[in-house]
Amino acid sequence: MGIRDPRVDAYIGKSPEFSRPILAHLREVVHAACPQVEEDIKWGAPHFMHHGMMASMAAFKAHACFGFWRGKELLPDGGEAGAMGQFGKLLSVRDLPPNKQLVALVKRAAALNESDAPKPKRAVAAKPAPKPSPQFAAALKANRRAAAVFAAFPPGQQREYVAWIDEARREETRARRIEQAVEWIAEGKKRNWKYEGC
Repeated sequence: MGIRDPRVDAYIGKSPEFSRPILAHLREVVHAACPQVEEDIKWGAPHFMHHGMMASMAAFKAHACFGFWRGKELLPDGGEAGAMGQFGKLLSVRDLPPNKQLVALVKRAAALNESDAPKPKRAVAAKPAPKPSPQFAAALKANRRAAAVFAAFPPGQQREYVAWIDEARREETRARRIEQAVEWIAEGKKRNWKYEGC
């Protein structure tokens, strides 16, 4: 059997009057569709837990909201709705999908959590390889060891050196940093080698 949290009763009781029927209705639908659901308060709002976070609801001054944690996997349009959940700003129970549809979504959300299906990974665009300034590139070219070590560094480590040199405002500072960088790189040192192992 599921667990009802008295803090959710208190939350609904303190919510604006228009939102109480919405929150109470959502609570009943979730419990009917997933009898094992457990309630909790997270970030100050009611959450429904079943093998992890499944759904949440909240009330504000002028609207309420409800959303599934894995809405992008549940809804055909991907459930893009941001902070207002997948159903937008709710002003009354009529703003929710029909009970049959809502129950089906809750059951699918519970099954998804139960199956522990892997969450889709966001595609992260790879950053382009860093491009050393002409002066830095020339200094590396003049020192074969430094050039070979720099080429073997992962892009992130290369980027640290390039950024450090490019951040210099004065030419004298930039030249000094290039000289220091080539020396450290030839020794196989990362840009922040002094802080490793701290």
